[in-house]
Amino acid sequence: MSHYDLRSAARPNPDQPMVAVADYVLDYQVESKEALDTARYMLMDSLACAMLAMKFPECVRHLGPIVPGAILPGGALVPGTSFELDPVQAAFNIGTLVRWLDFNDTWLAAEWGHPSDNLGAILAVADWKSRQAVRDGDEPMTVGEVLKWAVKAHEIQGVYALQNAFNRVGLDHVILVRLASTAVSAAMLGGTKDEVINAVSHSWIDNGVLRTYRHAPNTGPRKSWAAGDACRRAVIHALNAVQKKEIGYPSALTAKTWGFYDVAFKGQEFRFERPFGTYVMENVLFKISFPAEFHAQTAVECAMQLHPQVKDRLDEIERVEIETQEAGVRIIDKTGPLANYADRDHCLQYMVAVPLIFGRLTAEDYTDAVAADPRIDALREKMTVRENPQFTKDYFDPDKRYIGNSVQVFFKDGTATDKVSIDYPIGHRRRRAEGIPVLMAKFEAAIRAHLSRAQADRLMELAGDPAELEAMSISDYLNLYRV
Repeated sequence: MSHYDLRSAARPNPDQPMVAVADYVLDYQVESKEALDTARYMLMDSLACAMLAMKFPECVRHLGPIVPGAILPGGALVPGTSFELDPVQAAFNIGTLVRWLDFNDTWLAAEWGHPSDNLGAILAVADWKSRQAVRDGDEPMTVGEVLKWAVKAHEIQGVYALQNAFNRVGLDHVILVRLASTAVSAAMLGGTKDEVINAVSHSWIDNGVLRTYRHAPNTGPRKSWAAGDACRRAVIHALNAVQKKEIGYPSALTAKTWGFYDVAFKGQEFRFERPFGTYVMENVLFKISFPAEFHAQTAVECAMQLHPQVKDRLDEIERVEIETQEAGVRIIDKTGPLANYADRDHCLQYMVAVPLIFGRLTAEDYTDAVAADPRIDALREKMTVRENPQFTKDYFDPDKRYIGNSVQVFFKDGTATDKVSIDYPIGHRRRRAEGIPVLMAKFEAAIRAHLSRAQADRLMELAGDPAELEAMSISDYLNLYRV
């Protein structure tokens, strides 16, 4: 038991992890061409996800002001809509749109997450500040500047995730969205080092939300707006620290009894594999082909390859064997009734059954209408899932970051398909050359489905001219997504 004097009012120096984050967001110069090129594709991919989400009423009902009429002319635009909102509520809207379909980028390590979730806060703050700047006769923020902030948000979230498993203590990974978005938003608002630290301390004092809404028996749609909620909270902390000069709490992590480590992290300190740089953006995983929880991406690819061999023999199937990583077993190995789309897009067996049967996996395949097909649950009941230790080893190898899966189908007559194994999906860094054209096809299809021809044509022109795109003001760019 510590003899730390809980009566002392002497304020300590700020905890080192909070100082390191502040130093990084304020001082680090992003120069990696690979990181910036990847960030540009990430921005387009995330906005594609937002446009696709506009097709779903369950998502759209969350958009707009928190109460009717609370709009802010000249505020931040919510892409895909005409809403102009204060940056706090805009952050929630944008974060919710990007995340809704589970189709934006992913980072997998000891913790999991989706670093582009941070665009909710980044785009809201950047657009609001830029519109203010134009109004006041100052220079707006460019797309290129936004990309550098995005690199930093990705890095903070991803480096923390490498060796710190918040899921192991029951907390949801959006705690790292709130951390990264708080730090970057405070810096974007012109915060000093002390103000960024103060904002970050408030983020940690919030503790974290329980991840029970991602797991049976409580799986539900909150997982689709949780990142938006984290972005909203982050912008509040940044505004309070920078504009309202709210004081911080220097030992928010390390305070005995009352700090985050003791209260929420079993007394453990955070561990770090590497210093902050540009590693995460360079290695981020894109969900290009399938809106599916990322641990299942290669399993879906395997099932797609097997579809031609099994589509006409569904009644003859005896069993389906799936091998995955330890994380896949823990998160998405799910049996029994699936209550809603959020249950289905986090069920490995469901995400394998649909492509085996139909030769596809789209967002619509998680709806009640598709799930009502009795063949899906019948096939799920014939599946076994087990960990492949090599997949787990390669998953944690920093030079690989694989997400391996294998699928094999066995028939009642004793025959079987080949065992199809895929180590890393098309969105992996090692498949960038193959993946980027598919990503751009996803982007074009998404914007043409929701925006006018003139808007989509202009966006595709900019996509083909990185220099012009990066020199453009972020507000002018986002206006191309106005509906």
